[in-house]
Amino acid sequence: MTAGSTAPRPVPPRRSRLPWLALGVAALVAAVDQATKAWAVAALAGRAPVSLLGDWLELRLTYNSGAAFSLGSGVTWVFALVAAVSVLVLGGLSARVRTRAWAVGLGLILGGAATHLGDRLLREPGFARGHVVDFIDYGDWFVGNVADIALVLGVGLVLLLNLRGVPMAGRRELTG
Repeated sequence: MTAGSTAPRPVPPRRSRLPWLALGVAALVAAVDQATKAWAVAALAGRAPVSLLGDWLELRLTYNSGAAFSLGSGVTWVFALVAAVSVLVLGGLSARVRTRAWAVGLGLILGGAATHLGDRLLREPGFARGHVVDFIDYGDWFVGNVADIALVLGVGLVLLLNLRGVPMAGRRELTG
């Protein structure tokens, strides 16, 4: 090269915005979940269930100290610990995501886990023993909330992506 030549400069790798999408989805899930729980506590406390689709779908306020289907109600602190670890792991995974579908899936799961962690840490009866506010009654199957819907959708999307071979960090590698 001569003194006056202009050699192309190496281009630094472009930072993906997709981790921010995952965090944005998580923040949206947490905000909607907490807003609907605040509404449910204010509007449904002391009320009989409100029928939306007969016995199939009702609004009924409950406080869940356990996990899904109220399992493990005597060990609420364990669920707080599991939620905390989940939030940390999902946050780390979200930082490495490089596909939009994975960002949305992880964001849905992260948002659901984070808002459940918040309930466990900050709601009555006390720190790491708090009960999750549930208010969507699915006709004798279970009572849930918006975070539960996000968790189911997120896990379903992540399973589908795994089944289709879509890697979290980029495009599918073609062999042969």
